[in-house]
Order: sequence, then structure tokens, then C-alpha cells
Amino acid sequence: MANRPVYYDEGSNLLRLQEHFYTLVDTEEPNTFRNLFPYDQVPKIAFNDRIVPHAMPDEIWITDTTFRDGQQSRAPYTSDQILRMYDYFHEIGGPKGIIRQSEFFLYSKKDREAVDKCLERGYKFPEVTSWIRASKKDFELVKDLGLRETGILVSCSDYHIFYKLKMTRKQCMDHYLSVIRECLETGISPRCHFEDITRSDIYGFVIPFCLELMKLREEYNIPVKIRACDTMGYGVNFSGAVIPRSVQGIIYGLKTHGGVPSELLEWHGHNDFYKAVTNSTTAWLYGASAVNCSLFGIGERTGNTPLEAMIFEYAQMMGTLDGMNTKLITELAEWYQKEMNFTIPPQTPFVGRNFNVTRAGIHADGLLKNEEIYNIFDTDLILGRPPRVAVSNTSGLAGIAHWINSYFRLSDEKKVDKNSELVLNIKNWVDSEYEGGRVTVITDEELLEQLDINCKKIGINLVDGCVK
Repeated sequence: MANRPVYYDEGSNLLRLQEHFYTLVDTEEPNTFRNLFPYDQVPKIAFNDRIVPHAMPDEIWITDTTFRDGQQSRAPYTSDQILRMYDYFHEIGGPKGIIRQSEFFLYSKKDREAVDKCLERGYKFPEVTSWIRASKKDFELVKDLGLRETGILVSCSDYHIFYKLKMTRKQCMDHYLSVIRECLETGISPRCHFEDITRSDIYGFVIPFCLELMKLREEYNIPVKIRACDTMGYGVNFSGAVIPRSVQGIIYGLKTHGGVPSELLEWHGHNDFYKAVTNSTTAWLYGASAVNCSLFGIGERTGNTPLEAMIFEYAQMMGTLDGMNTKLITELAEWYQKEMNFTIPPQTPFVGRNFNVTRAGIHADGLLKNEEIYNIFDTDLILGRPPRVAVSNTSGLAGIAHWINSYFRLSDEKKVDKNSELVLNIKNWVDSEYEGGRVTVITDEELLEQLDINCKKIGINLVDGCVK
């Protein structure tokens, strides 16, 4: 320790002792962390209480994989559908381009047609990037299309190195480095996808590999990005958890020991254990500038980190939306469901049909008096979706009144009171439905029909469709 140099760290304004230099550990047998991942049991989360510091980058942003990972779990999009979504990402990301990049396949004619159409838009953001097989021919294809960057798969766990690739760690690293060098020779910036990083030997393979990649970055003076891929969703954000499951530990290791600057560091999460969003935010907090997402979380198996979720994580972390147009998220969700004949699960935050709908009568009464009591924020202002009440046997008069006022977006002077004759009549009909044995909620269509009947009966012109 006495011979290790001391240096001044401008980031923390502290003197630090130079960290240990990590070299490849070329084992004969794979390290599958069987103590953490016993295949016949639920994986284990262990702790050693080693705490690493927060290291929020100066800038953070979102990258998109809707057209790559997002297409791996569904029927391929048409090039026109891709273009429409790409336009939405450009508009939603705002003038600062918080949605910084979108990645595309280049395998088929349809894929390349979609890329051409998006490039013709001339947008600065999202930048069009690719994901290809690691071959010289594909690198040239990237260059011919005018793209500056491409993703390359570099699986890094012993599960992949020994069992899938049938190599040793040294053979695997040498192969990867030769491929990356080929990419750099064409002038393309490689984005190295460290597949299955949360089951990898971080200090025996991942960090030594990063050090070699950073040497190539200096040699060619071309950015080499690292995408930390939590392929199986094993990452955890608990303070003091052990690597390779610790998101904090991985990001700290890549930055501090692997020499990867924040702007070249990206997190790609999956949601197998419901942790995609919190793990992505944690990656930001501990030093990754980018988090990779897909629209509505659609992706392999349980899906990726939802893009719309990270927009709101960004706003909460930064204290501002930075010009992002969040109302278009609602428009995009409506278009997507209609265009793709797809149903977003109703309870999905921000985009589900029922995300800001309440059924409980006592909650509805609170909403009627002051919507802040039971609404997460002004969803009408931010998403173009006012809070609503689903009418059932527990909604009460307040719930029915709120449904009418919110469904038709009535101004304050036109809002109906819970004690009005119209609301009382609807409430009597609702009660009769449930007294007759009904167990499901009342649909919007049924309520509209009853409104029309009762508006005519009472002789009022409350809203369009309720004729005098």
C-alpha cells in the first residue's frame, strides 16, 4: 500500500489512494456463483455491507430499444409504425433530447428501410444507432448507412463464456477485443453490450475487459461505450448487497476500477424480479449517464425498463421535465393500442386506462372535494388525463358526480353536485343493478346511456348527448 500513488480527485475534492489494477482471472472452471444462483431454488440476495458513494453524473438521459429489444417479443413493426413512434420519441424528448438515442436492427430490408426513413427526418435526437452481429461486413453496413455508433454483443458471464461460446475467459476476451478493433478500424463507435453482467465475475473478467476497451478508446480516439445489461433481471439496488447482483457495486466498479466515464456508461435492465425501474434509477444515481428503455416496457420475457417510467423518474430526480412533452405519452399510448391492436394492462402507471381511476366511494368523495387528496400529481396538466372514478356499488353519490364531471371535463360552473337530482337518479339505478346480483363495475357506455335517459327525463341539457 505504501507504494501506491496518492492523487487529487476533482470529483470529490479529496486525496485518494490509487486503486488496485485488476487483471484477467483465467479460470479453468466457470464461476457461476452457485451460492447466489442455485437453479433449484429462488436466487439469493447476500450482503457484505460495503457501501459505495453516490456519483450522479452532470447529465443523465434515456436511450431507447423499442425497435430492437422491444421487437424481440412481438411481431415486427412496419417501417411506417417505427417512423411514427420515432417521431413521438423526438417530440416527447423535448428540445434537450432527453430521449437521446434509438437503436435499430439492420438485418432485413424492412429494418434498413425504417432506418432510412428515420434518418430522413434529420432529427438530432433521438440519434439513430444500430445493433448488429460482430462482423466486418456488418460494420461496413453501419458505415454505409451513415451511422456513427453500433451495439455489439459481448456476453460476460461464465454461463455464456463457458456454456454458450465454449471458450475460456482469455479466449473470449481476445475474440471480443479483435472484433471491437475491427469496428474501430471502420471509424464506427462500438457500444459494448455486457450481456448477463449480474451473473458475471466483475473483478475477474468484467473490469479487466473494460480496462482493455478503454485502452482501445485512447488508441483510436473514438468513444467506446459500455452497456451493463441486467439480462436476467437479477440486479438489486439494496445498499450493501454483494456483487454481481449489486447495481451500485457494478456501476462503481466500471467507473472507478474500469475507468469508464459516466457519459460512456449505460444501464439496460429487465423486469424479471420487478426491479427494472428502481435499478435503472440507481444506475443514474451511482454514475451511469444513460438508462436504456423500451416503450411500455415491452421486451424479452418480462420486458425492459419502461421508457415512460424513466421520464417521470428523470423529472423526480432532476426536479424538472426539462421541456419533455409528457402529454404526448397519452396520445402515443392511445395510438399504439389502436394501431397494434394491443391492450396496455389497465393498472399500468401513467399509460394504463385505470392508472388514475378510483373505485372506492370514500376516495371519490375526497377527489370531488380536492383532487390532490387522491391523485399523484395534476394528471390532466401533465398527461392530459384528469383523474376519474369507476362507478360501482361502493362509489356513492360522490363517485357518480365525479365521474360525470371528469368524463365530460365540465367547468366549475357547470359541474354537477352529488346531491343533484341527476346524480340521485343514476345512483338509484346503480343500486338496483347491484341489488339484482351484479358484481362487475358499471361501464362508461352504460353510464352514458343512463345519463341520456335521465337528462331527457329531467329536461336538462347537461352535456352533448343529453338532449333537452
